Amino acid sequence: FHIGEREEKCIIEDIPSDTLVVGNYKVQLWDVHKHDFLESAPGLGMFVTVTSPTGEVLLSKLYGPQGTFSFTSYLSGEHIICFQSNSTRFAVIAASKLRIHLDIRVGEHFLDESAIQAKDKVDEVNVRLEHLIEQIHHVTREQDYEREREEKFRKTSEETNSNILWWAIVQTLILISVGIWQIKSLRDFFISKKLV
Repeated sequence: FHIGEREEKCIIEDIPSDTLVVGNYKVQLWDVHKHDFLESAPGLGMFVTVTSPTGEVLLSKLYGPQGTFSFTSYLSGEHIICFQSNSTRFAVIAASKLRIHLDIRVGEHFLDESAIQAKDKVDEVNVRLEHLIEQIHHVTREQDYEREREEKFRKTSEETNSNILWWAIVQTLILISVGIWQIKSLRDFFISKKLV
């Protein structure tokens, strides 16, 4: 995505609780002379701020023109990840465009292949088995989180349906009472004018 040099850009990630999130990014600066983005942005860095669903700041750190950040979610919900360059130029002067390449992996646990190759076959199987167990735990946590969200959605839908039913009953009663009042008013009018 593209941002201005002093602009802040935020993305929202819906993350289950107790989940590791790893993000890699790279910043490219617009070159006015070449009319293209430079391969890297020397001297520029990025402030990365991560906020939990309750507003608690989980991560606030300055990184270089490319880097890796990670955090663990303690609550399930929408986490806000914000990026802003550390440019010291004034907003009027800082008109340069930045291109940010971002890769976010949620719940990833990576195997160190060099460590696996160094160990014997039994240890390799053991490490791979532990890795699979971690992935199973991650999938289980995500399923629990989705069940929790589905239950909230179902409760909200049931409450809405109940409110709609009561509103329909109230509307019907109002219409019946207005109809009865109109009939009574017309009857009284006709009787007072001696038309009946």
